[in-house]
Amino acid sequence: MERLSAPLHILILSDGKAGHENQSLGLAEAMGRRVAVELHLVRLEMERNPIVRMMEALAASKKFPIPDYVIGAGHGTHLTLLLISRILGARSIVLMKPGLPMSWFDWCVAPEHDFKNIPNNSRFILSKGALNRVVPFAGERSEKWFLIGGPSKIHGFDEAGLISQIREQVRDGTWQVADSRRTPIDFLKRLENEIPNLTIFPHQDTGPGWLAEKLSSAVEVWVTEDSVSMVYEALTGGAKVGVFEMPRLKPDARVIRGLDKLKEDGYLMGNDARKMERLAEADRCAGMILG
Repeated sequence: MERLSAPLHILILSDGKAGHENQSLGLAEAMGRRVAVELHLVRLEMERNPIVRMMEALAASKKFPIPDYVIGAGHGTHLTLLLISRILGARSIVLMKPGLPMSWFDWCVAPEHDFKNIPNNSRFILSKGALNRVVPFAGERSEKWFLIGGPSKIHGFDEAGLISQIREQVRDGTWQVADSRRTPIDFLKRLENEIPNLTIFPHQDTGPGWLAEKLSSAVEVWVTEDSVSMVYEALTGGAKVGVFEMPRLKPDARVIRGLDKLKEDGYLMGNDARKMERLAEADRCAGMILG
């Protein structure tokens, strides 16, 4: 089979985790905003023996035109990413800090908070946060959102403190609320009882891509500190973004370092906030890769 010169063919390897797949699609779609591309997706059978998994993914990838680029996020994709790129002659793009040497990949795109010391590598692209699929809406904006996460290894969840912070913001306009899979099951009901004039969208009632579409046209968004990916998505959408403080269980965690850097650089609303351009990291990284 001969390599097709146009459009570019991009093969995405997914480990089945929505967050990882979202990052890969975000970069691939940003590349597609610069040149004509066709996207192809292979979901890896992660429960399989690693060798079997790689062979099955290679066979599945051969059903598509020979790729120009292969993209993967998550450690479970790395060996398969290298195998397919080598055999098919494609350029490999790994997202997030890999456990394998970065020199084994053609490109590594990783959040700056993953590193205390920046690698000296021409194949390395530093990003602010994980890439995402949000594309800002060019028209008039009006919607205001509260995005609620939940407890994690890094953050606790102070329900009373969060409701108090939300009440402070509700004084200004009409607000909508979206939660996540980590949100405690009774929190939305408690929130609705204490602040009844909110429009609430439980995550069980929304589908893939729903929140990204909403964030693309939001004017103001407040996010619980534990939901770092939603902070970056809201900033990419072009909204003014604030963060609700939550108990920090691991103050030195890399994602907290990234969040504090956003505050320091003035991207988030607060006493020291400065007007800054929206984040467009997927587009910037795509431009660097395509040249």
